[in-house]
Amino acid sequence: MALPNPRHDMPGTPLTAPILCFGGANMDRKICLTGALRMGCSNPAGQTETPGGVARNVAESLARLGLPTELITSVGNDAAGQSLLSAATAIGLTTAGSLVASDAATGSYTALLDAQGQLLLALAAMPLADRLTPEFLAASQGRRKQAQLLVVDLNLPTESLALLLGEAYEQGKTLLALAVSEVKMERLPADLRGLQCLLLNGGELQAMFGNKLVQSEALAELHRRGVPQVLLTLGAAGVICSQQGSSVQLFPEQQPALIDVSGAGDAFAAGVCAGLYRQPQDLLQACSIGLRLAARTLHTMASVHPDLNPDWLEA
Repeated sequence: MALPNPRHDMPGTPLTAPILCFGGANMDRKICLTGALRMGCSNPAGQTETPGGVARNVAESLARLGLPTELITSVGNDAAGQSLLSAATAIGLTTAGSLVASDAATGSYTALLDAQGQLLLALAAMPLADRLTPEFLAASQGRRKQAQLLVVDLNLPTESLALLLGEAYEQGKTLLALAVSEVKMERLPADLRGLQCLLLNGGELQAMFGNKLVQSEALAELHRRGVPQVLLTLGAAGVICSQQGSSVQLFPEQQPALIDVSGAGDAFAAGVCAGLYRQPQDLLQACSIGLRLAARTLHTMASVHPDLNPDWLEA
């Protein structure tokens, strides 16, 4: 089990050790319908393109919040890849440990949204994430030892996830995992010792256990597998905060005017990461920060709100 770091319990102590984020980076293409979807024919729509990827979005958010953050990802040696790396440098996000492939294109994520901004369909073309193997991650072992918080998304191969969980368990690191889709839940190892907190939604939880367990039993099973903290996002129904040995709590979701939901989940994750970076055991406070960031991100078509800054960490 990940152990608490006593430095976090000292008010006023500056945190300078980095947050390391491992996972996907790609170009996000968001296509928003102007009317009802009609299958089998051409539909009028608008389009935007922004940097994306779960780990990349979270890392950018953390950097914009003023926290020392490093991203270890994989991109192609092409215009899209160079654009992603340049954009990271511009906001102070370190990517020096990332993989740049000369034989493959940078990944892409295409989201089809309805006229109200709700996701209808998403297509993820991210084969380069499979190259973040344990062999490649060996180069960042020293940086992982120095990190205060480790964040992984489930675009990583199962073997790499198992490696990072094992290290966190042995070294007492705070490790947080972000589910990215129902399909990729199978990448999560069965032994989850070393994982401090898991963020996932209802569909991803069901993908893990099917209809064999009701929601409360599934959360209990995650705790039995070694995860002391679980955050289950339920859209408009709110967020379930489940901590081992404590009663489950429900946070009601804020309901701002909706523009686009596709970046709100990553904003929530970034807020949780920021909270756990400062106080690893205070999941309720971290959840509150995440909901605040998510609510603001719903107001923009960008995957990361362009006005995000350190002030957003305060109520």
